[in-house]
Amino acid sequence: MSDTQREERLRKLEELKGRGVSPFGARFETTGTIAEILASFNDDEPGTSVVAAGRMVANRPHGKAGFLNIRDWTGRIQVYVRKDVVGDEAFEIYNLLDLGDIIGVAGELQKTRTGETTIFAKSLTVLCKALRPLPEKYHGLRDIETRQRRRYLDLIANEESMEAFLKRTRMTRCIRRWLDDRGFVEVETPMMHHIAGGAAAKPFVTHHNALDLDLFMRIAPELHLKRLVVGGMDKVYEINRNFRNEGISTRHNPEFTMIEIYEAYSDFEGMIRLAEELIGFIVDDVNGSRKVAYGDSEIDFSEPWRRARYAELLREYAGVDVNDAEALTEKAAKLGIDVAELTPDEIIDELFSEAVEPNLIQPTFVTHFPASMCPLAKFDPENPNVALRFELFVTGMEIVNAYSELNDPIEQMARFRRQAGGDESKIDVDFVEALEHGLPPTGGYGMGIDRLAMILLNRQSIRDVILFPLLRPEGKASD
Repeated sequence: MSDTQREERLRKLEELKGRGVSPFGARFETTGTIAEILASFNDDEPGTSVVAAGRMVANRPHGKAGFLNIRDWTGRIQVYVRKDVVGDEAFEIYNLLDLGDIIGVAGELQKTRTGETTIFAKSLTVLCKALRPLPEKYHGLRDIETRQRRRYLDLIANEESMEAFLKRTRMTRCIRRWLDDRGFVEVETPMMHHIAGGAAAKPFVTHHNALDLDLFMRIAPELHLKRLVVGGMDKVYEINRNFRNEGISTRHNPEFTMIEIYEAYSDFEGMIRLAEELIGFIVDDVNGSRKVAYGDSEIDFSEPWRRARYAELLREYAGVDVNDAEALTEKAAKLGIDVAELTPDEIIDELFSEAVEPNLIQPTFVTHFPASMCPLAKFDPENPNVALRFELFVTGMEIVNAYSELNDPIEQMARFRRQAGGDESKIDVDFVEALEHGLPPTGGYGMGIDRLAMILLNRQSIRDVILFPLLRPEGKASD
């Protein structure tokens, strides 16, 4: 933006004030949203009085008249302004307007000769004078960093971005509606924890001054939600923000949104059914079809979804046996994975990510993970080397992680101790004590809402479905 542009807008600001016009407006009652006003038009009864408000996004003055367009978050509408109708003073105010200004309009709803539904203005009200212009490429702001860093400009300039984020909001409404209708209760659990638990992730550390206590930002709400099931809340869920101090990529943001669901007397089979029904409901509502366009692919959410065991997929796509440590290490090294400092489980996980996951484009339940990788899940009684756990993959991304919850407190403590490597301070003893009071057989389910939004909104980067993704401060050089 040039200094001249801003100076000109400031000059108009002062001129408005000089005319006794408040450039930053006040409460303004409308007939409804622009979409509602457009929908109300009746060909048999033109001339209905309406009042609308929005941002001016186009202006075509023609001497003593002009056409302008205003837009709110539901749509845009054309406004026709005539000097002999609104009066000299109002028309002079109209001539002081700039693109980006927010105005109110009262008038009659009619159609022009070209058939466009239009408000024939009788009065204009300045609601907010914009001191900065819209982006130069307003009709399609395409610079990715600008769109992510200044989301407000993206929402103003790109109607498809506004639509996408409203659809994302619709997704969470769908989730709540589906779960509430089935007797689940939404709860809130702490976002600062004494011990970082519920997932294998590096936490952010903060400090509570009054207690002189280091705390961890939540990496998962799992252990608190299961405490509630112990307490008798048999069907609970939380749409939650989690924080993981790890890398940033097109699929990872340090702060992200999940839903976790716990249902007493269920198991991982029950969670598979829940996944198909809940996600199917969301897809139907948001997309209108079980077939979803994503990049160059078409994702078919029609049931049933494929099921395949973890070991079977490793054999299919990597050509190795999950129990052959030497072959796993050799294969991982061939794929360029640095295995020098990885544990056996980490080697398997990296190999699965590299060789298998990119092939899981259509919805696929990956079941029966290696038991050593699942410290919070029950093991299969018929094969204790695998856990009763599944992950749902779509477009090569993990969308859901779920399992039959371990409810044996003695076994849970033993696993925590192995995981902590002798550091008792890393063990959530209070959680184990809660299990000793009795956790019924329970199915647990965690779903990444951001990633599901990527698929349903056909976005290739998680930053495009998060209103304010974490970005490096402007002007700070890359490492």
